Amino acid sequence: MKKIAIAVVVIGLIVFAVIAGKKNKKVINWQETTPERGAIALEFRVTGSVEPRNQLDIKPQVSGRIENILVVEGQRVKKGEVIVWMSSTDRAALLDAVRPKGDEEVKKWEDVYNPTPIVAPITGFIIARLKEPGQSVGLSDIILVMADELIIEANIDETDLRYINLGQKAKIFLDAYPDKEFSGIIEHIAYKSEVINNVTVYLVKILPGRIPGAFRAGMTATVEVVADKKENVLILPVDAIAEKGGKNTVKVKAATGPPEIREITTGINNGKRVEITSGISAEDVIIMPELAKKESRSTQTRGFGMPGMGGGRH
Repeated sequence: MKKIAIAVVVIGLIVFAVIAGKKNKKVINWQETTPERGAIALEFRVTGSVEPRNQLDIKPQVSGRIENILVVEGQRVKKGEVIVWMSSTDRAALLDAVRPKGDEEVKKWEDVYNPTPIVAPITGFIIARLKEPGQSVGLSDIILVMADELIIEANIDETDLRYINLGQKAKIFLDAYPDKEFSGIIEHIAYKSEVINNVTVYLVKILPGRIPGAFRAGMTATVEVVADKKENVLILPVDAIAEKGGKNTVKVKAATGPPEIREITTGINNGKRVEITSGISAEDVIIMPELAKKESRSTQTRGFGMPGMGGGRH
């Protein structure tokens, strides 16, 4: 009786496994498609930051007291323009000594002992105002910080450097303003590499086509660059292609009988669509797994640069 009971249990488990296997078996629905002719592009994305091209710390030529600061943050100034008036330590002490005698006495000594001007060393704008009138400063104190213009800097992985060229157009998106798109061009690619987090990278600078008011130094930016683009080529969905023995193949519908397995060669693969360079024509009907959602775009953006830096815009 014990052996019979065991046999019954074993048979029950086998039946259960067969039924469960049938329930979990994935049913593939097939559909027909034809290669479409159009454009396909591969875009790369990297995260960078808004930085001044050249940044200068404005320090006093003499120790003393700040009498007046003529600029505010964000203000543009021309080279040679007076931006700060200072009193040297001796002038400040003299004016303080005669101040109890009245305004006329102070005015007399102000005309005799002229203040010291600080002029803008470059044409640019003020990005930081660190001191205020009335404060005493020494030769090492920074009163203002100037920059000539703002650009985007990003570190590019050496393996992706082949996709970047001088003068190449780029799209710029700021994390602070994700719905706004700015244009720019690649203006500089470093010749010397750096190693950051054990990754060899090159510094790339992107010049915006215009400097919008939304730009602020230190902002996180996402840069998108078209690495490769083809026009008027045959395109298939990625799911239509299978890899067998290191070769790409598709199922081509035959006039009669089962589909023909045909080897193809491919070009740009943007993760959604693939360029077909040979093996099929626009008249061929391709058998492929049914897609849950038909893709309508032939452009895919993927991250490049340092690991962990491909965030920002999706």
